[in-house]
Amino acid sequence: MFSRQNRSKKEIRTLVGVGTRVNGDLIFTDGLHVDGLVHGNVSTEDGLPGSLSVSEEGIIEGDVNVSEVVLNGTVKGNLEAQERVELGSTAKVIGNVVYDLIEMASGAEVNGKLIHRAPGAMGLPGKSTASAKGKKTKADKEAAEDSPEDSPGDSLEGS
Repeated sequence: MFSRQNRSKKEIRTLVGVGTRVNGDLIFTDGLHVDGLVHGNVSTEDGLPGSLSVSEEGIIEGDVNVSEVVLNGTVKGNLEAQERVELGSTAKVIGNVVYDLIEMASGAEVNGKLIHRAPGAMGLPGKSTASAKGKKTKADKEAAEDSPEDSPGDSLEGS
């Protein structure tokens, strides 16, 4: 699909091996490879560029925020990449995927929204600094309109 020659390769400095379980947030620099289980959010140190790879056996139960990710395993949470997301044929994401550039192989699953973000934009829609201060932004209002809300009139029972 995409030329592999122009991709920057970060050195893998951190490894979560098969049979290893990490409970808590995992913050890394450069590169991280996950073969085991991470119960917590995964991100790079101070938002620095970093590369995450998750094997077919790897599972992350939490949000992911990195510059690039190659996923062949499972992420149960939102996945955000500032640069590139590569979803292999065995990849499964249960949550939203925010990306600048995405590559998906046949068989990859995303159970959530695919949200394209312009280069340099930060964060998920609805999670701006203004909303953290209690003010609603245009993006917050649009995200709220897109979100299904349960209300008593929405039930199909008894129809």
